[in-house]
Parts: sequence; C-alpha cells; structure tokens
Amino acid sequence: MPVLPRVVLAAAVLAVPLLLGGCAKFDASLGQQQAVVSFKPGTTTAERLVVRATCGKSPGVTVPALPDLKKYPYALEELTYSVTNATTAQISNLSVCLNKFRSVAGMTIQDSSDDS
Repeated sequence: MPVLPRVVLAAAVLAVPLLLGGCAKFDASLGQQQAVVSFKPGTTTAERLVVRATCGKSPGVTVPALPDLKKYPYALEELTYSVTNATTAQISNLSVCLNKFRSVAGMTIQDSSDDS
C-alpha cells in the first residue's frame, strides 16, 4: 500500500474518536432547559440578587454559581435558572415568584443550546 493512503487511513482512524467525543458533549447539552429572566431598566444589582435568591429556592429550579461581580459587573443583566428537571407546575411557580418583583420584565424558557 502506498504511503499516502496509509496516512489518510491513519488520520481517519484517529479522527473518529475525536468526532464522537465532540458529539457526546453536544448531546449532553441537548434537552437542557433554562429560564432566562430579564429586568426593567434601572434595576440595581442588589434587587437582582434578591430576586435570584428568593426565586432560586423554588422546587425544580437550580441557580448557577454566582459569578465574581467585580470581574464581571454585567453578569446579572439577566438571570438564568436551570429548569431541566422542573415540571410545568414548578416552572409556573417560578413565574409566580418572579411576578412578585416589580423589577422583573419577563421570563423566557429556552433550550441551553440556544445560547450564542
């Protein structure tokens, strides 16, 4: 067998596990649901933190770790809750909790792969 076909064959054999590993990571993100909360203009960081803490206690809702706000001052422009394992009723309860705060403009549910 000439050298070039061997090199191509070897490259193909090495590429398959890499491609499958990338697919596994992509598949892991499928089906991950997020509730993204937006705020009205003028909402302070302190108000956002109260909303985050209060509504993050809802069953079925997971709050991600709080970022370093000194390093990332705009990290709380929107809040993101994981609701992958939440039932429709639990997501509704989250919405009811958020509606108690005048600073909340709204909430949308999206697939985490929608992040761009």
